[in-house]
Amino acid sequence: MLRAVVFLIPGRLETRTGGYEYDRRMIRGLRDRGWSVEVCELDDSFPSPTPQALKQAEQVLAGIADGTIVLIDGLAGGAMADEIERHASRLSIVPVVHSLLAAEIGIDCTTATRFEASERRALTAAALVVAVGNGLLAPLARLGVVAHRIAIVPPGTDRAPLARGSKGGDGLHLVTVATLNPGKGHDVLFHALSTMTDRRWRLTCAGSASRHAETAVRLRSMLQALSLADRVTLAGELDAAAIDALYDSADVAVLPTLSETHSLAAAEALARGIPVVGSSTGAIPDLVERGDAQAGLLVPPGDVDALRTALTQVIDDPCCRARLADGARIVRERLRTWDDAARDMDSLMVGCFGSG
Repeated sequence: MLRAVVFLIPGRLETRTGGYEYDRRMIRGLRDRGWSVEVCELDDSFPSPTPQALKQAEQVLAGIADGTIVLIDGLAGGAMADEIERHASRLSIVPVVHSLLAAEIGIDCTTATRFEASERRALTAAALVVAVGNGLLAPLARLGVVAHRIAIVPPGTDRAPLARGSKGGDGLHLVTVATLNPGKGHDVLFHALSTMTDRRWRLTCAGSASRHAETAVRLRSMLQALSLADRVTLAGELDAAAIDALYDSADVAVLPTLSETHSLAAAEALARGIPVVGSSTGAIPDLVERGDAQAGLLVPPGDVDALRTALTQVIDDPCCRARLADGARIVRERLRTWDDAARDMDSLMVGCFGSG
């Protein structure tokens, strides 16, 4: 029988975020393993869909043949409970959850309550829930998703050459790769660095400034107010080649995120032997602290003083920085690959649904 799935994506599949990268890699990996994967791009208004967007989603589901496996990115799936409930009896619907909509940083209580109710219904109706990290197990359980209906398929990362670093020309090069939105903690980082201008460092922040424009405006104003505009570059969204070049020049990756399920940015930095200063949230501790190898310094999310202390340590102490870089090179050899992730998704699909 044909191994076939339909994958519903909110907006453009080529969108440059970690969640979309996961989706792209799973699609490619399943196809490499003999699956026919039809990609349907939904309206980009998800996770707050317009009535027209929900009508389109309903039409897409209605047009899929009975018995088909339908993967739905959780950014859309959590917001289309009616549509999923309507088709759950005839389709094998599998939301792929990167994070819960109701847990998004910066949304108001009314929106969070609405998201939670919708996600609870959608996930309860699904045949299976794929979560990208163990950190989602407890939140999913609170939404009523029983453990045996949850499969954990963490992402991977690509093998990459060791970063050459900045060579110290303009001071230590700190790099942050994250969309400018309230959950990524750029403001925490800027406040931490604002009292460290007597030291030699520069920061490059790569990530879209258009997906949450108000955050980008606020961060630019903050840089001016903190007199950091000449030390911090908001580079915007970079393509793959530019990201590679950025990492190659990096001495330390800084990840001040307030909430994270699985940080692709942390894995990408470690794949190049770059030590990490970041938040102890989600899977970041599992990546950075691997048994006998310490590849970075972790602090509580949102703690400006703790982040400042960690940054001071890596900037001021070359021995500490070298020790963490040695740890990053050890961790680099132990990282999960995208091939590992795709193999696990393939095994899951076959094990739960047979040939498709």
